[in-house]
Amino acid sequence: MTTMSTTKIPCSLALALGLMMLLSFVVSSSGNLQVGFYKGKCGFRDVESIVRNVVTAALAGDRTLTAALLRLQFHDCFVSGCDASLLLDGSNSEKRAPPNLSVRGYELIDAVKNAVERACPGVVSCADIIAMATRDAVSWAGGGRYGVETGRRDGLKPAFNIDLPGPSISVSDSIAAFSKRNLSVTDMVYLLGGHTVGVAHCIFFKDRLYNYKNTGRPDPTIDPWLLNNLRNQCPRNSDNDNAVFLDQNFLSSFVVDKSFHKQILQRRGILEIDQQLALNPLTKDLVSNVAFGFDFSYKFGQAMINMGRIQVLTGSQGEIRKRCGAVN
Repeated sequence: MTTMSTTKIPCSLALALGLMMLLSFVVSSSGNLQVGFYKGKCGFRDVESIVRNVVTAALAGDRTLTAALLRLQFHDCFVSGCDASLLLDGSNSEKRAPPNLSVRGYELIDAVKNAVERACPGVVSCADIIAMATRDAVSWAGGGRYGVETGRRDGLKPAFNIDLPGPSISVSDSIAAFSKRNLSVTDMVYLLGGHTVGVAHCIFFKDRLYNYKNTGRPDPTIDPWLLNNLRNQCPRNSDNDNAVFLDQNFLSSFVVDKSFHKQILQRRGILEIDQQLALNPLTKDLVSNVAFGFDFSYKFGQAMINMGRIQVLTGSQGEIRKRCGAVN
């Protein structure tokens, strides 16, 4: 172990050195990604403005696309890194894996890619388009506008091991899954807060309503009002697979905010993992801090930035696809 010198240095120099160390940490933590990577790379055109215009127009006609893009980015990044491998077509593609069959938003990503290619062909990756489009959708839905790091390149093949956390995963296992991707418990609590604009189908939580853990009884942690409401939408012996909002505050079901965290504190979580976040000693204090804090948009944005760094390809790795559904 090295010993520290006791030589004194001026406060101004110490401050400057501290800032240099901080900046060094920030740069190294994001590798070759940077905010504004495409500035000047598309002539006089602003790549991020092109993306935003296409996304905003799409959301004006379908506000459910915010949830769709959040889920799409999560599913892409969590499997083999943020490399747009989820977008690849084919009989053995990630799209065809059971957890991804209900993923939406591909058409919007393709529309953005087409618009960007018309402005500057072969420059902007599909992986970056996912990140930018999702950020713009979050901003459109009231979640604030965070600075997206760009500079990713696209993967050359789909992943074959689709390892995604399920709706009934335990809190400890969920923490382990996020930690495996260098995401903290705080990141996890905020990222699962993306459920503030999502829906879930009956099949993913029906066991909680009638036969929780094979007890023949409902999950005792469900609010009684919510239990009755969900049973009406998901009858025991019915084959229907209705969708219900994950944020039960219906005034906020299409808004990216902390309402989801407030709802799970009232035992109104739809998925088991969502409700357990508010009950488990490892996460319940964090949930309360989010619900009653004043910096949700900033910290949600930071968690999205951190997720966007998972196993990225940069530099000469991968490629810039001409079409998001196929390698060049």
